[in-house]
Amino acid sequence: MGMHLSSAAAALLLLASVGAVAAQDVVVTPEQDTVVGEYVKKQPLASVKLPGVELNVGTALPDTVELHEVPNVKYRYTVVDNRTVLVDPSTRKIVKVYD
Repeated sequence: MGMHLSSAAAALLLLASVGAVAAQDVVVTPEQDTVVGEYVKKQPLASVKLPGVELNVGTALPDTVELHEVPNVKYRYTVVDNRTVLVDPSTRKIVKVYD
């Protein structure tokens, strides 16, 4: 019984570490956050409606949503349901939601 518990615990730790590594793949640095925050205030966009789409980190936006460049930042931004979101253009997944 003890061997099964040890194996299960090891598997859980392995899965947890894989999840942590995946979460670290997308990192918005404080500098990028400041650049984005200042830029989007100066370049306001009209908000688009996406019924049924939850604005969470990891949610992929449809191809119909236009993404806008932020100078010196690899991510793009748009405004959905009056909330600015930062998006990875290669996956179209939200990496940060600004309130």
